[in-house]
Amino acid sequence: MFERIREDIDCIFERDPAARSIIEVMISYPGFHAVRIHRLSHWLWSVRLRLLARVLSALGRWLTGIEIHPAARIGRRFFIDHGMGVVIGETTQIGDDCTLYHGVTLGGTSWEKGKRHPTLESDVVVGAGAKVLGPITVGRGARIGSNAVVVKDVPEESTVVGIPGHIVGQRQPSGKAGQRHEIAKKIGFDAYGTAQDMPDPVAKAIDCLLDHMHVLDSRNEKICEALNRLGERLELPELPPCEALLDNRSGAEKK
Repeated sequence: MFERIREDIDCIFERDPAARSIIEVMISYPGFHAVRIHRLSHWLWSVRLRLLARVLSALGRWLTGIEIHPAARIGRRFFIDHGMGVVIGETTQIGDDCTLYHGVTLGGTSWEKGKRHPTLESDVVVGAGAKVLGPITVGRGARIGSNAVVVKDVPEESTVVGIPGHIVGQRQPSGKAGQRHEIAKKIGFDAYGTAQDMPDPVAKAIDCLLDHMHVLDSRNEKICEALNRLGERLELPELPPCEALLDNRSGAEKK
């Protein structure tokens, strides 16, 4: 139990730069209080003390402004920032390392019994005022923008905004991002496309150029290897590092 409490406190320090001390978090963070109350009410619910669980949940709502049904399943290191107006329905499932901001609703779209609330996989962030509705799945690492209304499944590593929610970006696999970073270092500018949480036409264009240059770079290497095997020893100059290009530019500007 104490290990879980410590985890909950540590994750607050990781995600909230305003947190200054453990005592401050334990005394004045309603999100922390709501999660601790839910852990107890969920245990009461699981041992069929359901009326007591609902009473404790209602008390937590009255104290914190955060309503979490005691049957909801919540993973480890869950953080509710600010928290006022958060509603988490009965059949909601939340993975590890998820973050919710104030005004978020994880609700249902039907009065039918059974699974009717969302499933959030690990490392999901839901922005302030967003509504995630129905028995949908929000994939690992997804980001839901503020005030978005999401009623369809969200793929992993995606960013969703708008009403109704639509996907505006998806983080690239680390291998491709690494390739772009290396090409960008060679030609002497920052890889704008490395931050892909939100769409940017300039970043997208630069991503395309970097991908194209990576293919050309690979082709040139293969051509040089083939010529070397045929007996042609090529001595190719190395591209200057980024710092050298920047120095040349600044010197030209002074002239």
